[in-house]
Order: sequence, then C-alpha cells, then structure tokens
Amino acid sequence: MTEPVPLAEGLAFLRRRLAGDYEVDEFGYDAELTDKVLLEFLRPLYRDWFRVETLGVANVPQRGGALLVANHSGTLPIDALMAQVAAHDEVGRPLRLLGADLVYRLPVLGELARKSGHTLACREDADRLLRTGELVGVFPEGYKGLGKPYAERYRLQRFGRGGFVASAIRAAAPIVPVAIVGAEEIYPKIGDLRTLARLLGLPYLPITPLFPWLGPLGLVPLPSKWMIEFGEPIRTDEYDPSAADDPMLVFNLTDQVRETVQAMLDRLRLRRGGAFARI
Repeated sequence: MTEPVPLAEGLAFLRRRLAGDYEVDEFGYDAELTDKVLLEFLRPLYRDWFRVETLGVANVPQRGGALLVANHSGTLPIDALMAQVAAHDEVGRPLRLLGADLVYRLPVLGELARKSGHTLACREDADRLLRTGELVGVFPEGYKGLGKPYAERYRLQRFGRGGFVASAIRAAAPIVPVAIVGAEEIYPKIGDLRTLARLLGLPYLPITPLFPWLGPLGLVPLPSKWMIEFGEPIRTDEYDPSAADDPMLVFNLTDQVRETVQAMLDRLRLRRGGAFARI
C-alpha cells in the first residue's frame, strides 16, 4: 500500500533536518523551515481568525530589491507576521523583515526570527538585502506605533530619521507603501504598567480589557477583520546613490511615504467598516 504523499514529504523533511541537509543564508534564513513549518502555524490566524484580505498585490515587484514600508500597531508585532504571510502566499515572494534588537536578545524567539528571514533593523543589513534583490519589510514607527494607546489608533507616529529611504536610494530599490488595518483592535491598549516594564527591560507592558485580568487567556488576540493594501511603488532609481546622504531629500521622501501610508489607512479603514462586523 502506498503511503500518503504528505506523510512521505513530512518524513523526507525530517530526514533532511536530522541529517543537516538544508541551507541557510548569511543572515540565518532557512527557507524550507519557514515555508513548511513556521508559516503553516501562522496561516490559520491569517485565513480564519483575522480573515485577511489583500489589495494591490500587483504593486509589489515580482523580482529585484524592493522595500515595503508599513504602519505598525497592535501591542505585539503580529502585523509583521501577517505581512510576511501575505507577501509569501499572495505576492509569491519571501519577505525579509527588519526588526528591533530586542527581538534578537530573546531566547528561542530571536533564533526563530533569524530562521524565518528577519534581521536587525540597521543600515548594513538593509543595504545588503536590497542590493541582493530581496523583498524587505520595515516598520518605521517602531515601538511608538506598536505600543500606542487605543485612543490613538490609526494615527501614524513619527517615521524615525528616514534610514529606510536612504537604503532604498543606495540600492535604487522602489519603496512600496503598505497599509495594515485590523491590528489596532487585537489588543486594545488602555493602560501601561511602566514601572514593571522598566524592570523587565521592555518598552512597555500593556493593560488591555483582557490582560492581565484573564492571565494567559488575555494574550489571545481579538478576531478583528484585517485588510492589507500594497500601494503604488515610489521610485528611487532616478537618484544617484550619493543622494542618500542628502538629509533634505531623505526627509522629503520619508514624509511622502508617511503621508501616503496615512492616506491609505484612512481609505482602507472606511472600506473595511466595523472591526468585528463580519465575524
């Protein structure tokens, strides 16, 4: 009797892993583990819990370096993971996310982040990825966007100093604005345990309607309806790479990207309607 193909593939996968017969790139990215294991854990959230709808997929280049610049929210960086699933499953390209150094200081999580293609949000790593033709994702708001209170939902925070724009210019890579609607409602932040957060070395420790009151159950994200839109690319190949050192040009392009993402968010939020209207 012939064994089922999925079982055969699974056994072959395990044999390769145990034998060390797999490859990782210079950043530690393990494409096979990401595709066959890590993303499989995320897809139920993407498809069934958040019911993510993607728009503007054709705006993402199918080849060559490109930089996706998105808003950041939701208390925990689940929006980054959902963007990774969207890029892989809808666009057909792996998304190499740039993350904060805190991620890589955490046991287990830091290693998993590396294996799934993430790397440190720094100039050197961003430049290398873009120049080698990768699709790179960045969330310029950082913790200020991720940890903002629910009352400020869908209001973009400051976009840093524009380092992502400079990297795109140096690599002549297009910048694709990305708007993510839905993450703001998964953990509505109504307070912050600041003293405890400082003791733990965290940027914030949120209070939500469910956490910490329900303990671990309070960490289950609410099933809001999500929409992710990829906007029209902003070209940078018309600039000389040396233009990346022009602070006024970098500032203006950064501001243009921020305004574009904000306008996309406003439109997309209206299009979605109520966060929990389609449960």
